Amino acid sequence: MVRRLLLGCSAVGSALVEGVADGSADLLAVTDDAGWASTLRDRNVTTVEADPTDPSAYPERAAVVLVADDEPTRNVAAASAARERYPDAMIVAHVGTAPTAAQVDALEAIADRVVDPVEAVTTRVREAVGLDAPDPEDDRGPDRPPEATETTASTERPPRLIRTIRGLDGPLLVVAHDNPDPDAIASAVGLARIAEAVGVPAEPCYGGEIAHQENRAMVNLLDLSLSTVDGVDLETYGGIALVDHSRAGINDSLPEGTPVDVVIDHHPPRGPVEGAFVDVRPDAGATSTLIAEYLSRLGIEPDRPLATALLYGIRIDTRDFTREVSIPDFEAAASLTPHVDESTLDRVESPSVSPETLRVLATAIDRRDVRGSTVASCVGEITDRDALAQAADRLLDLEGIAVTFVYGYMDGVIYGSARTRGTDLDVGELLRDALAQAGSAGGHANMAGAQVPLGILEAVAEEESLADVVEEFVAERFFEALSAPPTPPAGITPSALDAEYPD
Repeated sequence: MVRRLLLGCSAVGSALVEGVADGSADLLAVTDDAGWASTLRDRNVTTVEADPTDPSAYPERAAVVLVADDEPTRNVAAASAARERYPDAMIVAHVGTAPTAAQVDALEAIADRVVDPVEAVTTRVREAVGLDAPDPEDDRGPDRPPEATETTASTERPPRLIRTIRGLDGPLLVVAHDNPDPDAIASAVGLARIAEAVGVPAEPCYGGEIAHQENRAMVNLLDLSLSTVDGVDLETYGGIALVDHSRAGINDSLPEGTPVDVVIDHHPPRGPVEGAFVDVRPDAGATSTLIAEYLSRLGIEPDRPLATALLYGIRIDTRDFTREVSIPDFEAAASLTPHVDESTLDRVESPSVSPETLRVLATAIDRRDVRGSTVASCVGEITDRDALAQAADRLLDLEGIAVTFVYGYMDGVIYGSARTRGTDLDVGELLRDALAQAGSAGGHANMAGAQVPLGILEAVAEEESLADVVEEFVAERFFEALSAPPTPPAGITPSALDAEYPD
């Protein structure tokens, strides 16, 4: 099966063919230059001697087309013919020798990537078209659809993404979920970088706040630029992309039902997902993995801040490659590592801990309510709700504990954060069952959050501790919804945790 098509040949095309080595079985070249045709055949490349601008010489199907003649006019014609013949293919076009501005503009309007004739570009083009990646054996015959294998799908997703972005009639707004974590932040910045690389302005944004001190350190130390959804006029954008979540108005600050063009996520969807380009892969450990894959396939080299952010996003969401990790996560991490600023990454991973975080953690340990393999803890009034998530993470290390839920209140609202590990329990569903009727709740299978207005509880608590009233109200509903505590994994003992965080 032909998946890579070379139209015309030149020094650039020849260098690319040299890199294919024995993996050239799926490569077909079309050139009317007898010298280059002979050279290509000597390298075991199937070659058709014909006009590379004539589509009658083309194969039935091609996933990647490289236009590589020395003559700019022929490159424009070949690219145009290839785009008409293969509307879904990735087209990488070499500008040729001494192109005019009009010729370059014409190629940029047709191709997914346009490259200049310099030696350093060759490596980037090879990465863009995936020439170094062998294909699995295709045993379903010539009519096998392009989506038949994950390798093929991975090759075709980037060009489809680029076509979607380039088809917008204005800039792209990239929206992370509210109170974004490192994976959401890095993915938003990464997708904006991809859009800008193909000439479409893009702006990453988020709702809520970046509260966790590690998340703030990541944004500040890497100098990542993101806007807030509140200050954005949606009418000024030609399209909207969602990253690390899949439905507008659900866990983000967009109006529910807002039309979406691009969705990139690794969480299982809780409802129908709509968009011109949708890539939702629950098998991946992080959305940053998908963004890193696009960058690699498209030959876009991430700068140090972006590479560092993406690697950190993968490490956080996979808990340093120990939770819901997949082979693509390791591959993405390997591709990013050469570009990472290790000293800055160390600083991001070791930020100073606020006194409020330590206080909430100590209170969560002291007031823990353990029932079977589940622990819940009311920490009373708080000033930083992100401290709840950190306490829930830490309590999950207790021996015999599979589920944690830490909650407190501030500004008239009860906030809660839940975690689970090593079980089939979905804590997002658990919190929805327990508290959605009283407020809002949800999240993912292994981490979730809830918000419940204090309302009448403040009046009821006039003659007793508000913390006790909140604990009674929330704990009753939480443990009621948890009908059967899951089997606990191993962990540290409660006495060891008490010793580490004494009163």
